[in-house]
Amino acid sequence: MKQVAQRGAVLVAIAVLAGCATLSPDGGLADVQGLTQGKTSVSSPALGRSPSPQTDQAVAGLLALPLTEEASVRVALLNNPGLHGVMATLGISDADRVQAGRLPNPHFSLGRFAEGDKVEIERVLRFDVIGLLALPWRAQWAGQQTELAKLAAAQDVVRLAADTRKAWINAVAAQQTARYMRDVKESAEAGAELARRMARVGNWSRLNQAREQSFLADATVQLARSEQAAFAAREQLTRLMGLWGAQTNYRIPERLPDLPRAARAIADVEAQAITQRLDVRSATLEAAFVADALGLVKASGFIDALDVGFTRATTFDSAAGTRETLRGVEIELPLPIFDWGQARSARAQAVYMQSVSRVRAVGVLARSEAREAYHGYRTAYDLARYYSDEIVPLRKFINDELLLRYNGMIVGIFELLADARANVMAVNASIEAQRDFWLADTDLQTTLTGTSTGGLGALKSAAPSGTAEPKGH
Repeated sequence: MKQVAQRGAVLVAIAVLAGCATLSPDGGLADVQGLTQGKTSVSSPALGRSPSPQTDQAVAGLLALPLTEEASVRVALLNNPGLHGVMATLGISDADRVQAGRLPNPHFSLGRFAEGDKVEIERVLRFDVIGLLALPWRAQWAGQQTELAKLAAAQDVVRLAADTRKAWINAVAAQQTARYMRDVKESAEAGAELARRMARVGNWSRLNQAREQSFLADATVQLARSEQAAFAAREQLTRLMGLWGAQTNYRIPERLPDLPRAARAIADVEAQAITQRLDVRSATLEAAFVADALGLVKASGFIDALDVGFTRATTFDSAAGTRETLRGVEIELPLPIFDWGQARSARAQAVYMQSVSRVRAVGVLARSEAREAYHGYRTAYDLARYYSDEIVPLRKFINDELLLRYNGMIVGIFELLADARANVMAVNASIEAQRDFWLADTDLQTTLTGTSTGGLGALKSAAPSGTAEPKGH
């Protein structure tokens, strides 16, 4: 009796624990925000779960002013439809977690059998004992899957923030280049018109006139291409922010931010990536969860089902006018004749080894990407600084000197125009170098504190979907 009482107490405790599992009020949104804290280009980013009047009002307030880099990221995190889908997926995982902690429903069956004047009615109430005993493991497994889902959602948030920031940088740089190319085209039109007039009066050769016309044609083509690039870059930013209709009339700054005075010096980029990246943390936790599942599979062996049924059978004899009732208990479990569980254990072992291999692969990837991103960041900074401090000032000095000589009638107008054409490549290269630096800065932040910038896709294993939920184990 004492053992029966203890077992009853255990079952009651399990039932109480199962009833304590409730849905998260925000679907895990606060946990994702905590995981992404300090890993995006904005502080305390607000995440949107679905379109709402509050979200529309917040987005409208951000779009009312010229869209800064931080504002564009905030709009994307609030309004991106893809991120709303990620948050819905997180809600599904949370619902699965709560469902896994519920007690399995009993099964009731009713049968009626007739033989001559005798009628038998059988009633059976059956309980899944293995499902009941495995309830703590099922609840733990579902909770682990929810934690992995939160880490996956946090990585999606970091990627979206990085992609939006890079799209903003590309859009501003492309707009800046297009504006400069309009000035170049106007200069080329003035030069071509002057060459046409001088050639008409015989003061300029047809060859030189053709050269000016060729420069105008090339400037026209470059302007069209730069305007198309600016339009495409702006549309990419618009898509990431989830804007449409009148919302697409937002304004962006005319030029990129100035370079920082000095590049960031990071002592050990590999250690920072290993300790802070979300994909490394996710792979490590996944391996630990798979190890727990492996131990459960080995412990359960071939016993993957055990049902206990309470039967009540009543027989009515119409001829004799009697009724007979039988009560009993039945137990159903598999016989280990053909399957002793070796294949199931071997599969669990292979899945565990797969997860361990993925941890190593993600670690190698994180270290390599950290080194590459930091090297690219320093190179981009040095190049952008060299253009800003050396090449562009040098070209400006040459242009100013030629202008002085032109005012002193030492050089002609076409020498001045030729120098202006030489400035085109230098200025465009300077804008591109400044853009590349800010892109490299975004990649560095994402690589060190967030997740992979692209190499993780090939390393994703099937462990989360291939690890079966311990229903009977």
